[in-house]
Amino acid sequence: MTALSIARAGFSVVLLERAADSGRTGAALQVGDGLLARLTGQEDGPAFDGARVQTWTAVHRYLRAAAEGDPSITILDGVSVVEVCQNADRAWAIDEDGRSYTGDVLIGADGYRSVVRRLVAPKQPEAKFAGYVIWIGISREADLGFAGEWPTATVYEEGKDYILLGSPLPAEDGSDKRGERRLGWALYDAGRNALLRERGALVGNTVQRSLRPHDIPKQTFAELERDARLWPEPWCQAIQDCVNRRAVIGTPIAEYLPEKLVNGRVCLVGDAAHVPTPMTGNGFSAALEDAVVLGRMLLGESSPQTALQRYAADRLSVVRRLVKGGQNFSRSYAARQENAVSE
Repeated sequence: MTALSIARAGFSVVLLERAADSGRTGAALQVGDGLLARLTGQEDGPAFDGARVQTWTAVHRYLRAAAEGDPSITILDGVSVVEVCQNADRAWAIDEDGRSYTGDVLIGADGYRSVVRRLVAPKQPEAKFAGYVIWIGISREADLGFAGEWPTATVYEEGKDYILLGSPLPAEDGSDKRGERRLGWALYDAGRNALLRERGALVGNTVQRSLRPHDIPKQTFAELERDARLWPEPWCQAIQDCVNRRAVIGTPIAEYLPEKLVNGRVCLVGDAAHVPTPMTGNGFSAALEDAVVLGRMLLGESSPQTALQRYAADRLSVVRRLVKGGQNFSRSYAARQENAVSE
């Protein structure tokens, strides 16, 4: 998103992409009407435009195609950055093979475990564990055998030690075709933090990674399948379907409240800059707005450092409010579960 926005501001962009597989997550996103088309400058948005919730895979596919079609953007896949540096004139990134990539500015869009954040905010480099894990999965309508009325809105349910968020999703092609529609679900769970530490997903108070299906014990799968009965249909079936297919990911939730977004020629966007709990529903749109504002500040500005400072002045207070709002939920939810365990 940031590469597209900066390219539209007239810059040549080298995009260092670490991840080799963008389809590895079952995450769903809140996507506002027309936002993606606004970002890319295309008249027609993606097929799923207008669906408030969409899969990350579909969004990434659309953005990737737009970036690949922009002659101002060079995408280098499989590049893992281990260090970033700057001087008065330039900023540069160094990858794990010792290669250096230099530019007028360096933008850290490298997620909640950001390497770039170490330079921008060396006194506060790590996002912190929010106190719970989210189990996520996506099921196809055809695999559920559900004959009732298909959900049309996001659901929020509380039961036992969990919170369920469920969202109807369009078919893979963006249509609302019967049988091909999907359900995305997320279970908030503050009762399995010991499992996160045991499996190395959480070290101290720092989130290291998500739990993939091979990391999740059979006993945990059995408990998730049993506890799915807490929820009304078709959500019960959707959870049990994903559990039976071992198509579940456990994501320990991190939060990051920024004090700084910029240091000289280096700045942060998205989860590198601010990490709210998914319960806010605004993490993706905030990252997109970062990209749009940064591009706008760079447009026509002769001093990159001045443009980055203007970006920080515009965004810092906004994203701090977002993260703080999510922290209020996290502390309340985690404390509630702690009290339940104590009792």
